[in-house]
Amino acid sequence: MILEKFNLTGKIAIVTGCSSPIGLGFAIAEALAEAGADIVGVDVNDMNLLKEHVEKIGKQFLPIRYDLRETKNISQIAEKTIDKFGKVDILFNNAGTIRRAPALDFSEQDWDDVMNINIKNLYFLSQAVARKFVEQKSKGKIINTASMLSYQGGILVPSYTASKHAVAGVTKALCNEWAKYGINVNAIAPGYMATDNTAALRANKERSKAILDRIPAGRWGENTDLQGVAVFLASSASDYLNGSIIPVDGGWLSR
Repeated sequence: MILEKFNLTGKIAIVTGCSSPIGLGFAIAEALAEAGADIVGVDVNDMNLLKEHVEKIGKQFLPIRYDLRETKNISQIAEKTIDKFGKVDILFNNAGTIRRAPALDFSEQDWDDVMNINIKNLYFLSQAVARKFVEQKSKGKIINTASMLSYQGGILVPSYTASKHAVAGVTKALCNEWAKYGINVNAIAPGYMATDNTAALRANKERSKAILDRIPAGRWGENTDLQGVAVFLASSASDYLNGSIIPVDGGWLSR
């Protein structure tokens, strides 16, 4: 039956950036757990609320506190997952941050913080987990969180735009090398979502109206809007999807 292809029972999924209840990673982790996966959460912040939600669903949750601004020992995320569950099947690189300032004033520290979390550690965690897939001689799924700014330039967010263009490019590059191992590498490009990262935009009535006027769906996205495509990309239903960046944007790119 077709719905069995979406079943993640017995799968182990790592999800980064998943502590905030209104964040994308929180909803993604919940969806993967509801589809049957046990969850490894990676975040610098407390994940007790997500742990409660996942365990209420009846799945196991392993929290790993890690600051993704640092690359040192990032492979330990994969190692701790293997130590606990014996394998890994899915990596969802969702963690991200943003800094807003005019390009003429943008600081090196703001540039580095965004690039380290959004692309550098995404790449090296993907590498560490892909090595485990190859060692296990198993198929695997890597899903990255891209953005509308994987396609566009944006305003006042030069490092975020650079990082999200890079996420789209790395998704395609890794697909080209790793598809032969049965590793699917794809990305979701969320539109304007009601998360912590867009709080400043939503608080600006003029800017918020300009954004909403361009979205055919007429509303900001919710984190639950990503759950269906997240499960699809993590499941065997997407086994022939490689190097794709799927917009979930309420029609923003079509306007």
